[in-house]
Amino acid sequence: MIGLIKSRNSDAGAYWRNQNIPGILRRLSVISGLIALLGCLFLAPSHLSAQLIPIRTVPVASGDQFLTVPSETLGMAGTTIAVDDSVADLWSNPAKGSFVREPVIIGAPTFFGVSDEGGGGKTFPFTGLLRDGDWFGGASVALQQLSGRTEPRFWIEPWPAPRVSRLSERSARNLYGRAAIGRKLADSNWSVGLAVFRAGLNMMTGVDQLYAGADRIDQQGAVTDLRAGVFRDGERDRIGFTLIHNRVSMEHEVHYTDVVARDTVTWEPTFEFREELNEDKTRTLGGHLEWDRQLGAEGWRIGATLTANRKSHPKIPNYEIQNIPRDPGTTWASEMGFGIGRHLKSTSFGIDVAYQPIWSHTWQEADSRMETPGGILEIGDMTIENHFTFSNVVLRSGISQRYDRFGFQLGLEARSYAYHLEQDDHVEATSRDQDEAWTEWTPTFGVHFRTGDFELHSSTRITSGTGFPGIDNFFVQEEMAAAAPASPDFIAAPRGALTLQDVTVLTHQIWIRVPIR
Repeated sequence: MIGLIKSRNSDAGAYWRNQNIPGILRRLSVISGLIALLGCLFLAPSHLSAQLIPIRTVPVASGDQFLTVPSETLGMAGTTIAVDDSVADLWSNPAKGSFVREPVIIGAPTFFGVSDEGGGGKTFPFTGLLRDGDWFGGASVALQQLSGRTEPRFWIEPWPAPRVSRLSERSARNLYGRAAIGRKLADSNWSVGLAVFRAGLNMMTGVDQLYAGADRIDQQGAVTDLRAGVFRDGERDRIGFTLIHNRVSMEHEVHYTDVVARDTVTWEPTFEFREELNEDKTRTLGGHLEWDRQLGAEGWRIGATLTANRKSHPKIPNYEIQNIPRDPGTTWASEMGFGIGRHLKSTSFGIDVAYQPIWSHTWQEADSRMETPGGILEIGDMTIENHFTFSNVVLRSGISQRYDRFGFQLGLEARSYAYHLEQDDHVEATSRDQDEAWTEWTPTFGVHFRTGDFELHSSTRITSGTGFPGIDNFFVQEEMAAAAPASPDFIAAPRGALTLQDVTVLTHQIWIRVPIR
């Protein structure tokens, strides 16, 4: 991808170029092959995200930006394989809208925040679910306000006054819309459905970590998700299949201020302003197969899922000042899940276990002909290759207890990430290996109140084990220049052992369901 750089000061950066500092930084970044891939649509703790498998190589706290629809199992850690969710099932597989029993309207204000001034967001979704005979469907719109990570600014004298941040730097507005329609086929247990999702985005949380040293980042783009599903509700067995096509298209306009000292006598600083325009595109094609069966023991069900994703990444941002076209490659991701649950009278219980083997091949291409110890590299040849092998495990467990009017939910989710990186540098004719692993813990709890006219639900989740990552570069710990975006899908090939500044992500959702009668 070719970045566009505009300079407003002809004196820009000459001192640092003379010191060859940018060249050193560019070389370090080239060696690392630092790549971030924005691709998955849903960052929700439910089966919405299970159908788009996240790829994470650094434990970044990005928040719950894409939690834009309510879920009945949110307080149960999103346990879903053998537990039904009549509110969210329609959006994961549009054919499962057959679970909608009556028309309802749902408002679900959602708030999340990252500790240590890591940013946050406020979302107000408005959702309607409909049922008319064999036809069912739904629509949802959401307005969102996001704020990025707050970092202190450092200026060298004689900068005369404190910097006043622009409104667009403090917050951004996103709009989300989705719709689904389906029908139960006559005289059969089969149903079919279609769903579409569109998000107009002016910010993705975490992208500010992609550009170290930037004054501000103006983002603009869209995320589109198309789904087609079939579902069979048998006497004991149920089976469903969902086909997914997801597209992410974003632009980042990055603004920098360079402080240079060209006069070696007075060392008086000179300020240069630069702008860099980057594209970010990811395309995902996926399939999700689900099955569950009612056991002989009263109320017990078992289930299994199989998910496959193929991700292509035609464009990623250019993190260097120099324009370097890149083609990050492809990723094959899969997930095998098993669940067991019980629903008896006023008590529900569920356990999900999922294993995610993932293989990813990313690379960087030469933009000019060059001589290397191994021979000549032509334009378009691979200069860096990264081979990732992931072995991730996800565990969820939750319980729900209902009384006449009140009820509560408790749950715990653990996500264990582990990968092995093999990196080949064809320019220097060197290779290296690296292994990383960490676990993210998310306890959840919720309460609800029911009357004949409405239902009120309140759910909270707290995630630890993530934070602001960095690299232990010998004796200096530095912040990762290109960490991770807000969506759960990214690949970064760090050039050293990872470090982490621990933070906590707190998410709270309140939703009210009112039946239309």
